[in-house]
Amino acid sequence: MAAVAPGALGALRAGRVRLVAACCARLGPVAWAGDPAPRRGYSSEVKTEDELRVRHLEEENRGADLKERAKMHSSEVGPFVSKIRAVINDIANLPVPTIAAIDGLALGGGLELALACDIRVAASSAKMGLVETKLAIIPGGGGTQRLPRAIGMSLAKELIFSARVLDGQEAKAVGLISHVLEQNQEGDAAYRKALDLAREFLPQGPVAMRVAKLAINQGMEVDLVTGLAIEEACYAQTISTKDRLEGLLAFKEKRPPRYKGE
Repeated sequence: MAAVAPGALGALRAGRVRLVAACCARLGPVAWAGDPAPRRGYSSEVKTEDELRVRHLEEENRGADLKERAKMHSSEVGPFVSKIRAVINDIANLPVPTIAAIDGLALGGGLELALACDIRVAASSAKMGLVETKLAIIPGGGGTQRLPRAIGMSLAKELIFSARVLDGQEAKAVGLISHVLEQNQEGDAAYRKALDLAREFLPQGPVAMRVAKLAINQGMEVDLVTGLAIEEACYAQTISTKDRLEGLLAFKEKRPPRYKGE
């Protein structure tokens, strides 16, 4: 699955950022901007029978550029940015692994979308940064919160204060992305790497993937003792699953497991 970057918060038009969502998982409905925020909890229970493996949707990013923002009344700015923030939060809360593939520009909102993903990969020629302070605003799609969590507070402050733009190699050096690739002739080196990673994730147990993501995300926000309790609660959700028994049987029979997300 790929999603389009929801603009650059009026700073710059974000370039091509693809989001790959992987894992044979039952995906519940996603609440988009304007819908009530999903409740936090340790449950990975979902509501629909839709099975999400790897889906791709690509289109040009059509965020608010400077000309559009210049025409926007000040009273419209807050609600506009709130909707962008809600969409990015929904992506961060997807119950499957997500991979941001950055093959071009990811500036402002484009990078905030990538930061909401579990893993980020980029071409060496890609450009990324939170550049909002150049326009006398700040990142409003989660950038001030997710960038420090990704690379540390001091370095995140430096990048936001300076509005510095990094290439793929620089982003890899500071830990902003996990993999950097030389761009290919088709201009989709990062996307191809993201698909390779997604294929590594696909064979794993769907329930385990969901609750592993839940345990990591929520555990990182609390102290170790509380985090271990979250892990215990998440682990408990896998014990009664048919997939766990299938995994043990497949190991015994020396064959690939056939997981169903049950």
